[in-house]
Amino acid sequence: MKEKIRSLAGKRNAIILAHNYQPPEIQDLADLCGDSLELSIKASRTDADVILFCGVHFMAETASILSPAKTVLLPRQDAGCPMADMITPGALEKKLETLPPMPVVTYVNSPAAVKALSTICCTSANAIEVVNSLDAGDVLMTPDKNLAQYTAAHTDKNIHLWDGYCPFHDNLTPEDVTRVKEAHPDAIFLAHPECRPEILDMADVVSSTSGMLRYAASSEHSAFIIGTEVGLLYPLKKANPDKTFYPASIKMECLDMKKISVDDIFRSLESLEGQVKVPEIIQAPALKAVQRMVDLAVS
Repeated sequence: MKEKIRSLAGKRNAIILAHNYQPPEIQDLADLCGDSLELSIKASRTDADVILFCGVHFMAETASILSPAKTVLLPRQDAGCPMADMITPGALEKKLETLPPMPVVTYVNSPAAVKALSTICCTSANAIEVVNSLDAGDVLMTPDKNLAQYTAAHTDKNIHLWDGYCPFHDNLTPEDVTRVKEAHPDAIFLAHPECRPEILDMADVVSSTSGMLRYAASSEHSAFIIGTEVGLLYPLKKANPDKTFYPASIKMECLDMKKISVDDIFRSLESLEGQVKVPEIIQAPALKAVQRMVDLAVS
């Protein structure tokens, strides 16, 4: 099946992307693995006609925002994101009516239509830099309250929170962390900023998934506790076979990230099933918000 997929991808001039949380067999099949925005940016710079995204719906939307002329496929249309579902354009507009005028910083883990209403986007890796780049003293951050609270602890800005969160990161408790730390006292604890503030206070390192991969590769330590979705354990072990990685909790498994199968990929490529296309009326303003963030990194 993998040979059939590679052959079909070649005929379609398709590039296959897999998020770091995807199952091992999907990551091994992909042309590129990584964080969602990182993958969309890299795919936009290729000559591929088709982008097949093994991830969830907002990720495919972001690929469409950055590559409007390409065909973007999401093999399972029911692969969604609970946090992205916690905000809508209408709800954001209502929230802004209750606040003084201020910029909106929106995490990339959000619907395209919400990005279109935002001043600038951010990732878990650059949220602090993005907020600090703004002239305003007050900022609304959406949709992840945990990322917003982490950012607020590292900036002088007054950050207004949206009551959204990733259920799988938010469910990690201090008791979970204490238990695994006691079992592995020599391990370094890496936590994702989507975790609660009390978890981040317990972390040796707070980092995005790509940051965790870089840290583990360069660190002199040999054992790590990983406070993010359990799918990241596979690329960590693959890149660092001489090091040991423990999940902070096996509860941190996103079922939406596990929906896509190898058969789904073949079917999607064969029939071009599962196309995700962001309408231009949303794509254009959403691209501005994403591009402002990208330009900030370049400047």
